Amino acid sequence: MDASSPFPGGEVARPPEQLPLDVDGAALTRWRVDDLGALHAVVLANLDHLRPWMPWARDPAIAGQAQFLERCASGWLAGSEFEYALRLKDGAIAGSAGLMGRIGVGALELGYWVVAAHTRRGLATSASRALTSAALSLPGIDRVEIRHDRENRASEGVPRALGFARIGEIESTPEAPSESGTLVCWEARRGAWQPG
Repeated sequence: MDASSPFPGGEVARPPEQLPLDVDGAALTRWRVDDLGALHAVVLANLDHLRPWMPWARDPAIAGQAQFLERCASGWLAGSEFEYALRLKDGAIAGSAGLMGRIGVGALELGYWVVAAHTRRGLATSASRALTSAALSLPGIDRVEIRHDRENRASEGVPRALGFARIGEIESTPEAPSESGTLVCWEARRGAWQPG
């Protein structure tokens, strides 16, 4: 599903362009078109890690990453997509996380990936906590959803650790080599969300 405005009545609100994380001085910063060189280098260095689960990693050409960054810019302006670089204290890119308006009005889908050298350090969980809190503070957003392939145990750990409610499964067409074709869906709702 393509990103569209998740805001009722056509009103647009945006989360902060930078969100501090609670892990080693890391932060989320809005992706910019001039991040292309750094993003491309990170993707190339992590292809073996990304390809099993990320369909876009099949073709690591810089043109695809340029299109991603252009989509980030237009989506931010439209209020349909809010994508961030996950940066370490020294500014190095350790992954990406974002909120996408592709699951209906009043809801945002949250996605994330972390480079191989920085997995299992709490970065995806911290980024997801910050993004969920930011999303549920936006007017008109009542729900944040995380979807991951049933076989992707690392991605499953994030919504579980954050206390998201498992709400079911959706059958889908596998697009990456390790995908099973079943997405597990988790949600956090305004009023019940406790960022902890």
